[in-house]
Amino acid sequence: MKQEHVVDKALRDQIISIIDDVDDMTIATVRADGFPQATTVSYMNDGLNIYFMTVADGQKTRNIARNNKVSLTINRDYKDWNDIEGLSMGALATAVLDPQEKEKIGTLLLKKFPEAAQYEPGDDIDLTFFRLEPKVISVLDYKKGFGHTELVEV
Repeated sequence: MKQEHVVDKALRDQIISIIDDVDDMTIATVRADGFPQATTVSYMNDGLNIYFMTVADGQKTRNIARNNKVSLTINRDYKDWNDIEGLSMGALATAVLDPQEKEKIGTLLLKKFPEAAQYEPGDDIDLTFFRLEPKVISVLDYKKGFGHTELVEV
């Protein structure tokens, strides 16, 4: 495993390409009983900043309110193990409260998922947007050899 403190351009471009190209991630939060909870969610991004939404009174929201350290994975589809390429991250989750940032997220959402326009949240659904700021990223790239990973501190 190679440890990087400064991300070179090619590796940064690979990371952003994976984030840009995939629609869903698995995010792990910590439940009140100490167990991790892994959930698949759709997400949007602006470079390395990743955004997702969830119901305001949901389990993920409560978990993040207690502990904003999360882990996540984003993986490209593959047919052969030699083509595995993905990311595993440790990140800090922050609820987005700024109206301008929420508007930006809405624009990113509709650009990535145009079908979302038909799902207007009603008065009975209260959503929370979260921003995920990666702190450490493990890049899996089996094209460079079985089990090849590169660890990047952001």
